[in-house]
Amino acid sequence: MENVPSATAVTAEDLSSSSSSSASPTAAFTRWKYNVSRGYQHLLDRSVPHVLYRWLACLAVVLIYAVRVHVVQGFYIITYGLGIYMLNLFMGFLSPQIDPEFSDAPTLPTRSSDEFRPFVRRLPEFKFWYCITRSFCIGFVMTFFSAFDVPVFWPILLFYWLMLFTLTMRRQIMHMIKYRYVPFSFGKQRYDGRKTFSTEATSPPKD
Repeated sequence: MENVPSATAVTAEDLSSSSSSSASPTAAFTRWKYNVSRGYQHLLDRSVPHVLYRWLACLAVVLIYAVRVHVVQGFYIITYGLGIYMLNLFMGFLSPQIDPEFSDAPTLPTRSSDEFRPFVRRLPEFKFWYCITRSFCIGFVMTFFSAFDVPVFWPILLFYWLMLFTLTMRRQIMHMIKYRYVPFSFGKQRYDGRKTFSTEATSPPKD
């Protein structure tokens, strides 16, 4: 007598196969998303030491956005929003991680006899670059949607942004003068581990 599979077993097998087939597109998309995210993060990690090339690429993105806005003669509200966002990022880039005005932690060194403490930014340079580049890329994509082209009188926006920039920078400079710190390393002495020999030590003794 032949063994005939029961209807219940067939139904369970069909359900398991259908559920696996329906879950496979989701799993494939999740796998693809993970691989793309991993590759993108790998590219970002490799670009960290190339400061000059990163900022040149950022400048190219900003110029492309500026040409796009100039050609279409619109989307000034997006440009104003980018300007406010960049001003906020720039203030974070110039500010110390721990504000000495509102913290009891050790302040920045103000005399040569003080213990050396490097200037740690509230917004690191790489994140500053990344946020600016990403914001202009998003703004460039938004210029292709007419819903974001709000009619405004752009000279008023430009005047207001310049006034806001002046007041904010004045407050930041006064803060830098008060606590005696410079957020840039241009002209500061660096130590690369190489010894510098004087000419007196290398020259032969004279008679």
